[in-house]
Amino acid sequence: MSDAAEPPNLKLAELLRHPEDLDKLPALRAELTRKKAVVDSQLRVGLAEQLSVTQAGMTSISTAQQTVNLIKDEMMKIDKLCAEAQNTIRDFPQINLVAQIHRNFEQVEVMKSAIDTFAVNLEELERWLREDDGDIENQPNLLKIHYGLSQLRDVRDKAMEQIKGDGDSALELVDNLPLDGGGTLRDQFARLDDVVDWFDDHVGQACMNLIPLVQSGNNGMVVRLALIVEEEEKKDKQVRALMDAQKEYKELASRFKSIAAGPKVLRGYKEKFLEAIELSAQGQFESSNEAFLEDPDKLEKSVRWYFNDLNAVKEGMTPLMPKKWRIFRTYVNLYHRLMHDWLISLINDPELKPTHMLAVIHWSQKYYAKMRKLGATENQLEPQLLDNREPEMVREYRTLITKAVEEWMDRMSATDTKMFQERQDGSLDTDEHALLRTKTLGDMWRMLREQLLVASSSQRPDVVQGVVESMLRALTRRQKLWNSLIDTELAKYSSPTSDQEGLQPLQDWLIAIANDQIANIDDQEDALGYLSRFQREYEPLVSGPYIATANAEIATVRDGYVDLSTHCLSTFVALIFAVDFRSIMGEFFTPIWYQKKGMAQVCSTFEDYLGDYQGVLHSSLRDILVEELADGLLVRCLGCVTRNKTAGKFKRSDPFVEKIKDDVLTVFGFFERFENSFPEIKAKWRVVEGFVSLLEADKAAVPAVFERFRADYWDVQMAWVEAVVRARDDFDRGMLSAVKAKASEVYVERGVETIMSKVK
Repeated sequence: MSDAAEPPNLKLAELLRHPEDLDKLPALRAELTRKKAVVDSQLRVGLAEQLSVTQAGMTSISTAQQTVNLIKDEMMKIDKLCAEAQNTIRDFPQINLVAQIHRNFEQVEVMKSAIDTFAVNLEELERWLREDDGDIENQPNLLKIHYGLSQLRDVRDKAMEQIKGDGDSALELVDNLPLDGGGTLRDQFARLDDVVDWFDDHVGQACMNLIPLVQSGNNGMVVRLALIVEEEEKKDKQVRALMDAQKEYKELASRFKSIAAGPKVLRGYKEKFLEAIELSAQGQFESSNEAFLEDPDKLEKSVRWYFNDLNAVKEGMTPLMPKKWRIFRTYVNLYHRLMHDWLISLINDPELKPTHMLAVIHWSQKYYAKMRKLGATENQLEPQLLDNREPEMVREYRTLITKAVEEWMDRMSATDTKMFQERQDGSLDTDEHALLRTKTLGDMWRMLREQLLVASSSQRPDVVQGVVESMLRALTRRQKLWNSLIDTELAKYSSPTSDQEGLQPLQDWLIAIANDQIANIDDQEDALGYLSRFQREYEPLVSGPYIATANAEIATVRDGYVDLSTHCLSTFVALIFAVDFRSIMGEFFTPIWYQKKGMAQVCSTFEDYLGDYQGVLHSSLRDILVEELADGLLVRCLGCVTRNKTAGKFKRSDPFVEKIKDDVLTVFGFFERFENSFPEIKAKWRVVEGFVSLLEADKAAVPAVFERFRADYWDVQMAWVEAVVRARDDFDRGMLSAVKAKASEVYVERGVETIMSKVK
């Protein structure tokens, strides 16, 4: 359709973008000719079909018009013959009057006899109804009662029809004239209405229990009921035909008494019969609905009656009912519509749980399979059971699960945020190894496994894949949340005027969060981490191509856990420097630095922290914490050159080289006990040698020293180099210009980040 709506010139421009596209003109012409031939062929076929249908319709209309004209001609002939007969017979008016009087006398005599026995007949019908009340399952008098009631109702209808033409005097006679049996005619008619209601109640109970009657083998009762409904159906057809005739040919019908004779009121027993069947089925659907909502696995069991009923109709009821009713097809259509309406109401319910939605999706195929066994194909069952909404339901089912995952994760995030910000006593937990842990991690993975199980029960890889994607996104959002919360808290304590209250609980939380991240990815021989277990659980449930995509996302999530745990430890170290070492770091490279043992105090504090947290920190993180402490100390020491505004010049007469060496030895003396980390720490601290060289080198040699330093640390920032050069007591602008000139000359190949990338 989009091609058809696109202007031809734009289409042509799209096809012929380049000069060489002109070579394609013969091929394009052939392709368009072929498409035009296909369209022309389709139009010819469609036009032929429409012409055939139109011609058939016009033929039917013409035939019907001819039939109507023939009937009209015959009626006119009859009317003409009647008029001619009146003129050809002598004294016809007198003869006709005498005949009319005779007919009236006969009608009066028949009506009087019927009214005289009206009360007696009613009493007999009531006696039969009482007898059937005692045997409601068989109702042996049902046919007799129906026959008697039909006669009495006809009498009443004829009487009321005659009264309409006789005016108020006839109505007064009906209301006040006493009868031999007692009461007035109006009283007897009211009594008849009560008996009719009584009879209808018996018929209604039989209709409501029609299936049990067939299943119990009570064929006689079923046949009696069918005869009554069939007879009433015939009378209703006569009434409708009379109504149609009086409506279409009112003047003509009024002149023919035979047309006006017969029943005048629709009794609707066939409609009531079908309504009773539907009402009975609806009651069973209500029971099925309760059972299904209680346990979605019981859907098939809860509607077992449905197929039992249809089978009973097919095998037992069909021979007992009039063939023209096509009773099995009637039941199938009615039951199918009720099944459709029930299932649609379920899937439209916004509160429907995912497990129930899944049960409905799976039920569709089973339902049609069972109906085929009964002889009803899918094409014969209208409307489609789920209105062809299976794809939409699958998406909705997947959405229900992902929505549940998101809601769970949002609630957990809100809980974690509140607990992290308040940091009350007892807000953290410990695992079996006495390591600090948050309280929600285990619950989160338990929830994810449960929702993955719900998704897997769909037996559809696309559903599982969508749910897994949602879960991976939720895990990534959780990582970002922790990073944001940690950064916010660090900013509070980094201010020079910040309050130190609540520092230890915050550090405890940082250790717990770091431990959580390791628990997510810590794969041991005897036990996998949470993330690997999750991966192992979803892989058999998804398609092969998706596994590669998901595994790439898993790797990203895994890296995120590593980064988050490292961020927790780096923040832990940053808090130590921001709070514990706030005054000590401000003394470095100042005159008081030469007099104090500041580095020894720093290492002593490190020892206290490591002693306090070594037992509650995951073993794989202990070396990382040690390295973070060493890196943090090195970065901040080097940064004191630019940060400490009270620091003076490094004078040649001052023992700054010896002091720096003494501090480095103090640091090495502390960290050498950590055998796994010390080689790396020692290698990083070699940068101090370059720092000292920049300070003590001869003035002329500074550019060369800088060149060697930058060769080793390509990412050193020029602002820091400038600060170091300015800290020399022999600084002048020529020295700085020479260094900058050397920086512009030297080409440095970028590589892995060094420690100097963090020094500002």
